[in-house]
Amino acid sequence: MTTLSQQQCEACNADAPKVSGEELAELMTMIPDWTPMVRDNILQLEREFTFKNFKLAMAFANQVGELAEAEFHHPSILLEWGKVTVTWWTHKIKGLHRNDFICAAKTDELLG
Repeated sequence: MTTLSQQQCEACNADAPKVSGEELAELMTMIPDWTPMVRDNILQLEREFTFKNFKLAMAFANQVGELAEAEFHHPSILLEWGKVTVTWWTHKIKGLHRNDFICAAKTDELLG
């Protein structure tokens, strides 16, 4: 099986299926540093990345933005001094799609 980070996001519409509980458990083993969480009744994936200073955090946030544009799938990115919090979910389905796990894995790879 191809690793998540080697897969491409697929275009999805409002009736695309959300990941099932079984799929969630399996996919989480592939991105263990991410946390599934519910915010505003929407299941999302979140991870906090720490850096030595604001400049490094900002550079990483920009890399995540470039990834989002390349995949045409856009997360929430919170930039703070020495910290970037990235949250992936699929807006159209108000929950998690396989695309979110692909993008989380690709985000992890940005760290080099």
